[in-house]
Amino acid sequence: MREVGIPHPRLPLPSPGSEDDPAAFLAWLGQAIPTVAHLGIREMYRDGDALHWSLALTPSLNDKGTGFGGALAAQTTLLGWCWTTLWLRRRGLSRDVVVAEATQRFLAPVTGDYRLECLPEEAAGPERLAARLADKGRGRISLVQRLWCGDTLCLEARGDYAVLPET
Repeated sequence: MREVGIPHPRLPLPSPGSEDDPAAFLAWLGQAIPTVAHLGIREMYRDGDALHWSLALTPSLNDKGTGFGGALAAQTTLLGWCWTTLWLRRRGLSRDVVVAEATQRFLAPVTGDYRLECLPEEAAGPERLAARLADKGRGRISLVQRLWCGDTLCLEARGDYAVLPET
């Protein structure tokens, strides 16, 4: 059980030249952030620069029988944190990541199981982050998250994620 004020142990970095196992990363994430076990995440996968989750709607239902905005906003924020953390891990870096700013636009009700995608707001964002980390030891990246229910775009979010200096 997690305790307030006690950091959770970091997940060991993958061996050089390999990537994180998505199931192992999600298992660790569920231990590090207890609410993850209640989000309904069914699968996590990468496609190029994008990170995707598929999710069940049931854990995030509101009183109207559609997706609860607060739960959906939390999921988009966490997906951006995961994108940044996994990006760092692929480069052999184990660093603290925090969300610095996040916004959401709710476009349509979420009426069934859905998928979330996260990718850099600008194609050059990851290269700029890498350069900033090499130069200053810290940096930021802007990411966009989109929630799709079938072919309907229901939510578009944006977040700035800060990579903190090594401690």
